[in-house]
Amino acid sequence: MFKLNLFWIFILFFFVFPMFKQWNLERMRVATIRKLEKKRGSRVITLIHRQESVGFLGVFARNYINIEDSEEILRAIRMTSSDTPIDLIVHTPGGLLLAASQIAAALNKHEAKVTVFVPHYAMSGGTLIALAADEIVMDRHAVLGPVDPQIGQYPAVSILKTVEEKPVAEIDDETLIMADISRKAIEQTCKFVVSLLVDNVPREEAERLAGILTEGRWTHDYPISSE
Repeated sequence: MFKLNLFWIFILFFFVFPMFKQWNLERMRVATIRKLEKKRGSRVITLIHRQESVGFLGVFARNYINIEDSEEILRAIRMTSSDTPIDLIVHTPGGLLLAASQIAAALNKHEAKVTVFVPHYAMSGGTLIALAADEIVMDRHAVLGPVDPQIGQYPAVSILKTVEEKPVAEIDDETLIMADISRKAIEQTCKFVVSLLVDNVPREEAERLAGILTEGRWTHDYPISSE
């Protein structure tokens, strides 16, 4: 009997308690969001990817921007009336370019004011989404990052640089193909960034900023502060 009780205590501690903790955290988040919506008269949407302890033995779950995120956020934007401002809270290391682009495009087309809040960081795809806003509100220590495309595990700009510095005869077909993809990816991303910015700043300035963010001036994880 004593062993059986220990078994149920074990189940409760390692399975039920983490689930309850996560549920309670989500409940508090929703309550905070509702208060913010009431205060600002807006629709608050969150894109939060934190490394949180969940499940058995507190396994850490780390997320990135994916298609599921874009589906949920696009649905939330569609359900928001065109005259209701949107406040998007972004906390993410980045993720899938397609998903981030979908979210950014939808925000950019929303008629009412869109504000993106960055409490800590919005890197890569998170920055792309932030650029779609009418206003970006950042903590004094929060950062954005470059949006230069990544092809596999390598920066597209670095692939092109490698090809430029070697004779074509010494470059294998796969690398040449990657270079072609890299060139297209950089051009596409740069044009997309311009399209996000051009409604809020002059075209020349939009093109200049897009070039800075996509040209590989910094490493992909380089922090860009509000200063």
